[in-house]
Formats: sequence, C-alpha cells, structure tokens
Amino acid sequence: MRFLPSVYHVSRLVAGFCLMGVSSGAIAATASPSGTAGTLTSSQSLPDAFTLPDAGRSLRITYLSTNGITGKGLVPVTAEVILPTGKPPAGGWPIVAWAHGTVGVADRCAPSNNPWSARNKRYLSEWMKRGFAVVGTDYQGLGTPGTHPYLNTRVEAYSLLDGVKAALASVPDLQNKIMIVGQSQGGGAAFASAAFAPTYAPELNIRGTVATGAPYITPELLKQMATAPDNAPYNPVIVYALYLAQGLSGYDTAFKPESVFTAKAMPAYRAAANLCVYELTDKVKEDGLNFSNSLKPDFAKNLAPALQAMQYPTMHLAQPLFMGTGELDKDVPPPLQYGLVKAACAAGTVVQAHVYKGLNHDQTVNASLPDSASFTQAVMNGQTVTPQCTPTPE
Repeated sequence: MRFLPSVYHVSRLVAGFCLMGVSSGAIAATASPSGTAGTLTSSQSLPDAFTLPDAGRSLRITYLSTNGITGKGLVPVTAEVILPTGKPPAGGWPIVAWAHGTVGVADRCAPSNNPWSARNKRYLSEWMKRGFAVVGTDYQGLGTPGTHPYLNTRVEAYSLLDGVKAALASVPDLQNKIMIVGQSQGGGAAFASAAFAPTYAPELNIRGTVATGAPYITPELLKQMATAPDNAPYNPVIVYALYLAQGLSGYDTAFKPESVFTAKAMPAYRAAANLCVYELTDKVKEDGLNFSNSLKPDFAKNLAPALQAMQYPTMHLAQPLFMGTGELDKDVPPPLQYGLVKAACAAGTVVQAHVYKGLNHDQTVNASLPDSASFTQAVMNGQTVTPQCTPTPE
C-alpha cells in the first residue's frame, strides 16, 4: 500500500474524526452463519500462478470470522495457506500470519484471487526459507460477500487471527508458533492483530510482530507535519479517501458520499467500488483529481466513523515488535512511524526499531530481512530482545 504521503490532508481528516463520534446510522449485523470463529468452511488448491516459488501444499481456504464491524456475529473470510516443501519440523511448521497492504475493496482485488507481487513474492519466499508456513488473510469483505471496511483495524485483526485459528485446526503439519508480519497498511494490521490477540485469541502462541512502513496517526504528529500544499496536481491520499468512503458506505446507512466528494470526484468514488488500487490510481490521475477539486470543506466529519475505526485498541503489545522504516519513505512519512515506536515504547512494548538509510517505502520491505531474521530467531527461541526505541539510520 502506498499510504499517507500527504499528512496535511490526513491531519484534516483526523481533526474531523476528533470532533465526531460514530454515526448512529450504522447497519446492524445480518444473520450469521452457524459455527464458531475460526471454523473452516471450505478449502481448495491454489492455482500454481497464485502460490509462492518452491512452495509445497498451497490452499485457498474459507473460514468464519467475527464480524469486525459490529464485534459480533460471523462472516466468511478467505485466506491463502502456503506450506514449505520437504519434511516439516517436529510439531509442524511455525506460521507467518501475513497482513497485506491496500489492494482495493472489490472481491476481484483479493490477494488470494491474484498472483503475488514481485516484492511480496521475494519477501515471503525468504520467510518460507526460514522454515515458516504462510497464512495470509484477505480481510473481511475481500473475496467474500459484503463491502470491505477498508483500514478498519478490528476487521483486519479478527480476520487475521481467525484465519490462523482455521489453518491450525484444519491444515496438517502446522504448529501454534506464530509471527505476525505485515507491511504498510498491513504493518498497521499486524500491530492491531497483536494488540487484539490477548483478549480475542489468547489460545494463539504469538511470539512477535514484524512491521514495515506501519502508520500511526495522532493529531499532534500530523500538525507538526502539515506542510503539503492543498492544490497538488495529484495526491495518492485521494485514492485512499475513496476507498475509505466506499468501505464506510457498506456499514453506515447515514453516510452520503455527496457530503464528502464534489461532483467532479463522484465518478471516481463510484469506480472505486470495482477498481483495484493501481487502476483507481490511474482513474484519479486521468480525472485530474486533487484535494482542492475533490473534497468538500466538511468532508472530514462525514468520514469520522471510518477514521475512528483506524485507531489501535492499545499501544501495549504482549510480545516484542520489530519496526522497519525507510528513511526516504514518502508514503508513510517517517515521523508517523517514529510516533508509533515512541508510543509503543512508552506503553511498555518491547520495540526494536530499525531505519534504512536512503531507502523508500517499497525498498525497505526486503532490505529489512536480515534484521528481522535475527529478531525472529530471538523471539522464536524465547531469547531476550534488546529494545531500541530511538530509531537511527543504518
């Protein structure tokens, strides 16, 4: 996900969120499937084009998860389960619970319906070489009925944690030793999953969390960074605002997109329901959309429920956190990531923060692999992790 390059505009969003509560027009939960969260409902082999290089058994599973929008009831969610080749270790393969970045809100954009990107293919293949299986959720509403509630941290966390539970209960040769791993939006989802896990899924043996490019948004941080001009010719945050609004429309009957977007931007808003992220980016550029001509003055208060749903439930994680930040990250500006490190450290989380000099948002993902390997070996073996709460370029 290319997330939050213009903090000026996000600060306006957050400011609106701080003034508003959740709309009273939220849609009630529909009838739930029978069963319990983490129950497998179907499984099939992944097409060869959708698995990872040199992988063993590769599945696309459907399972039940608690509805993260309402916090009750069950919804179907899909995920990929990919095992390494060869004989599993004693007890089975430990698990990387993978949290993906922005793909869109349409079912066809779901990761399990598409090949891996070159970057993620390389990254997750390295984790498999370390001896981990991959369980990657699509998140609620991606590839399954209903609108995807984009950037909703509870949705992301419940989907990820229930996907791991379903895989452990139904796929042979997996072990209940888990690393939660994510990048960008997925970095935030990984943090959220670790934060929800002690109360929502205490049976999962989570050893640590690895996040790169993870956002942390507070009004104070964003005020310090409010420097971007309002009339930039193109701003990627427009894409994410469109997805936020589409997601909100799926669970808030009071939401009116015309209260957020101008007539010029409404065609892109409607298109966002069906276009994956790179397609929507092209649409936004072709339509010449920027913040000045796309968003109405009071748009922030009308997106407030979606913004509230982006918040983390706690900054204290029960297990250590690895944070990787690119010094030249323009998508999630480093001060936002440093803010997460500071807040998590202050809350008592054991944090090991790394900054990669001269690297951008995408480059940092694979550049972080050697450091995350050392971190992972330590937490998987129950060794002490040396905290590093002051990020310094490496």
